[in-house]
Amino acid sequence: MPATDRTEAPRAEIEAEHRILRTGCGLIDRSQMGKLALTGAGAAEFLTGQLTNDIEALGDGEGCYAAFLTHKGKMLGDLRVLAIGEPPGELFLITERACLQTLFDTIRRFKIGYEVQLQKRTLEAALLSLIGPDARTVCLAAADTTPHGVEHSHCAAEIAGRGVRLITTAQPAGIDVICDADDREAVHDALLAAGAQPVGEAAAEVVRIEEGRPRYGVELDETVIPQEAGLNERAVSFTKGCYVGQETVARLHYKGRPNRHLRGLRLAGDAVAPGAELTLDGRVVGRLASLALSPSLGPIGLALVRREAQPGAVLAAGPDGLDAEVVELPFDLPGHGA
Repeated sequence: MPATDRTEAPRAEIEAEHRILRTGCGLIDRSQMGKLALTGAGAAEFLTGQLTNDIEALGDGEGCYAAFLTHKGKMLGDLRVLAIGEPPGELFLITERACLQTLFDTIRRFKIGYEVQLQKRTLEAALLSLIGPDARTVCLAAADTTPHGVEHSHCAAEIAGRGVRLITTAQPAGIDVICDADDREAVHDALLAAGAQPVGEAAAEVVRIEEGRPRYGVELDETVIPQEAGLNERAVSFTKGCYVGQETVARLHYKGRPNRHLRGLRLAGDAVAPGAELTLDGRVVGRLASLALSPSLGPIGLALVRREAQPGAVLAAGPDGLDAEVVELPFDLPGHGA
């Protein structure tokens, strides 16, 4: 893990870094993220038939969020897809390490018959995240350009004389910087000189949970259907051709109701751990997936809970029955609106 992944950082330090992420620009080294590249004339057609989103519709400088599913519509992993070149000379994929090997094996197994080459890029490419309302200002100071404001848009640039790719993100606002691993230190130092401040993953996790963004390996796993986690709008195209798992996703979208929903929880205290059972009137309705101490809201968490656990319901969390109020996402932060 990079030095900035201080998951056990003192609370005061996390609060100070959280303030940077909400009011300035924080810098996190996320080079451990999984990265793959697909090239070849059949790459876009192949991925469109595997993923929930329309990859063939992407032009140079565009990207999207998508998921690999099982035939039953359960998530094998999620990822960002960036189209580089026109027509795409390369499809660059960014994913959580928790599902990297599964996605690599899935692509390798099913690309037979397509003109597709698959390369690992996790160790060769570094990823630095700028997060906060001043991210674009820092990017302009360091690179003299920024990508468009649409999420997943990206462009080539230079920072400290090194070639980089800049990607618009939303957590709740930011820019990811991809560069060669050998250039990571020079680019990192240039971003600090441009006004970014180093922060750790612990503070970024607080922001992620406040924003209600699920993460694979935490809230998301191979038991989750995209609609249950509120991902249809971001990750699923209902106008493209067939893909693996489409029947389940389409049937649930048009004719059914998911049994579970991703919800926020406002807890009466933090004497509970992720994985704790959540009960409503004595019946288990889910498990706590993530927990954070928000400087604005106190103890909060995310969980996939059964549909009877509607916003406003108070669940019992853990063996001591800690009160956990169910709320809509994202959390209503003071000064940030709903």
